[in-house]
Amino acid sequence: MTRTPFRPRGSAPAAVALRLPGGTSLRVRPRTVAVVVALAAVTTAAVLLLLGTGQERLGPLEVIRVLNGQATPTQWFVVHELRFPRALVAVLVGAALGVAGAVFQSVSRNPLGSPDIIGFTQGSVAGALTVIVLFGGGPGPVAAGAVLGGLATGAAVYLLSWRGGVQGYRLVLVGIGAAATFSAANGYLLTRAGVDEAARGLLWLTGSLQGRDWNQLWPLLATCAVLLPALLTRGRSLRLLEMGDDTTRALGGSPERTRLTALAGAVLLTAAATAAAGPIAFVALAAPQLARRLTRATGPDLLPAAAMGAALTTVADWTAQHALPAVTLPVGAVTGVLGGLYLMWLLHAERRGGRL
Repeated sequence: MTRTPFRPRGSAPAAVALRLPGGTSLRVRPRTVAVVVALAAVTTAAVLLLLGTGQERLGPLEVIRVLNGQATPTQWFVVHELRFPRALVAVLVGAALGVAGAVFQSVSRNPLGSPDIIGFTQGSVAGALTVIVLFGGGPGPVAAGAVLGGLATGAAVYLLSWRGGVQGYRLVLVGIGAAATFSAANGYLLTRAGVDEAARGLLWLTGSLQGRDWNQLWPLLATCAVLLPALLTRGRSLRLLEMGDDTTRALGGSPERTRLTALAGAVLLTAAATAAAGPIAFVALAAPQLARRLTRATGPDLLPAAAMGAALTTVADWTAQHALPAVTLPVGAVTGVLGGLYLMWLLHAERRGGRL
């Protein structure tokens, strides 16, 4: 394997091309690699802290010993059966939302194009609330309802945005309308609910990792194992799509096929993440933009977005468990507060830049 540097005139090398056996090549930016490694380290540290958090408090070194099998039966049960699934769900939900948000923003060419803003999350919520309120379903049916609601919303928004193709601004406008419609429908469902169903629905609406176990982890893990690698390989196609449909066709790409397959994968990731943990707000909106600012790279930057999403969700979950004494907040409450502040800053920055 050889390495050929890309050297723009008058600047230090920004990327290197790794030529792999078989004639293929991989372009790597050292700064992007450093950002991903740093975010992975933050996520790992947050996971170790989460595994030690609770009534049975453990330090990071004690957690490592438990993971290596050097533990009492009580410590083994607490870490492996109660805390480990929750921490893994946090990592996977964050990574899924980060990649989904990056895809939506790339396809719409709009930093506000995220599942939170353009209705896909609300569609998943509507599906879950329908199962909770009208049928009194358990965790499995609720998760299935969230996935079906997200898929139905994605198909509806895509078809309503179609006009000889799907343009980014139409996708965002139709999605905002869908979000408003589903928000009203979700409010109506809660008014129809009994006391117990309303309490379940409101807790689920907040977005929480409390009580997550292996039953929520395995479907999410299977979905991420298939869709995350598939979408990560679409980075070049999405980068071409950001240049416009005509440019994409001129360079040998198929804009509508790229848009459809990327959106389908992003909708499925959003629905799976929502089914596992409820609608955790603003991770999909903030993670891609924060990752792009750290890497200073053009294009969707899917892998850094996944790493940033995982870091944000795990750190937010740890914060939710320590923000108030004797009270565990839902992780969605923490991401909602931080994300709301970030959204106001983003709107201000876009307005100052003349893009709003």
